[in-house]
Amino acid sequence: MNKRFANKDTGLIVATDLKTAKARTAYWIMFAFLIIASVVCLFPVVWVFMSAFKDLDEFLSVPPTIIPKTFNIKKLPEVWKLLNFQRYYLNSIWLVIGDCVCAVLFNGMFGYVLSRLKPKGVNLVFTAVFWTMLMPSTTNMIPLFMTFVNFPVIHLNLTDTYLPMWLIAGANAYFTLLFRSAFNNISMTYVEAARMDGCTNAGIFFKIMVPLCMPTVFVVLIFSVQQAWGAFLWPYLVLKDTDMFPISLKLFELKNSGVASDIYFVAILLAIIPPAILYCFFSKYIMGGANVSGGIKG
Repeated sequence: MNKRFANKDTGLIVATDLKTAKARTAYWIMFAFLIIASVVCLFPVVWVFMSAFKDLDEFLSVPPTIIPKTFNIKKLPEVWKLLNFQRYYLNSIWLVIGDCVCAVLFNGMFGYVLSRLKPKGVNLVFTAVFWTMLMPSTTNMIPLFMTFVNFPVIHLNLTDTYLPMWLIAGANAYFTLLFRSAFNNISMTYVEAARMDGCTNAGIFFKIMVPLCMPTVFVVLIFSVQQAWGAFLWPYLVLKDTDMFPISLKLFELKNSGVASDIYFVAILLAIIPPAILYCFFSKYIMGGANVSGGIKG
């Protein structure tokens, strides 16, 4: 057995399994399958990146070229200025910030209530939250849209604002269950010690629970950024002012406007760069963990 596998104690096949020929064969078959799957998933991204720098003649050539003969990097600033992309970037960033704040704050507080405060009827509420994950998203689309057009009690029209997307991000059942699971793994010793020091429930949440669950917070942030940056349906339904369009709606508008294909591919490349960079930066926190056991000694 290869030395690099001698201490392998994680995954479907561990070091003891690799001592047999059958297990080693299964391991390399799975490894080859994952390599092929990775290539298939990465090919569209590589194709967009390569095609974005081609001249229009080469872009439309038959058969197509994978590696461009002409690599015109000046097309990036030219398309950026031509399409006024900074406006749509700022719109998307503003949408992402609101989604991230609402996703962490409201879902985190809801998960804290389900995990630690546990008021009467908490089991019924937890069951209802879980069952909402099994409902098709289309079933609540019309009631939600009607709510945003005429918000109850205050009777405000929330269309042409980012509030509908922010409110939807703050009511995510999956994120709530993630936070609840993370809070369940924190020892009650922390909570009891904080209460003895006179800390309120809000203080316990912000000063203890959230810092000890930072890996979960980063996971929620990553998912929120990806969902908000690529969101299309709800922005398309509630935003009518083109000056408020995020990147996704701008790309849709370009597709229907008959813009040149090479310019459209440059726009796609400009749209996918930020989430790719953010994911590379935050992905290490997913694999991290907060070891909160044994935090209090004696």
